[in-house]
Amino acid sequence: MSEPQISILTKRADFVRASNARRQGTKGVHLQARKRREDDVSATPIRVGYTCSKKVGNAVARNRAKRRLRAAAQEVLPKLGHPGWDYVLVGRHASTAARDWGDLIKDLEFAMKKVHG
Repeated sequence: MSEPQISILTKRADFVRASNARRQGTKGVHLQARKRREDDVSATPIRVGYTCSKKVGNAVARNRAKRRLRAAAQEVLPKLGHPGWDYVLVGRHASTAARDWGDLIKDLEFAMKKVHG
């Protein structure tokens, strides 16, 4: 079975739609997810976006947190992501960048299961 194709969310409207849909927070990451309408599903079945507010820290801290979120999504989404869904991973203040890697992966897996459960 081939891995699902994953694309990046770039439009603010997609982020806003995801923020008004299902949410699940954990210590290391806050996950927002929404199922796209059937007519909105494009050739790329899974879309993901990343965001960190200034609460996370300065630009260096926000970029570090987003790099970790990208790496975690690359590991978890092919296994647990559903085609036709948009996911937004939101970095948490002081914990996304500092959390143990294994715990961050477990946090994202837990959030994915709760959103789809």
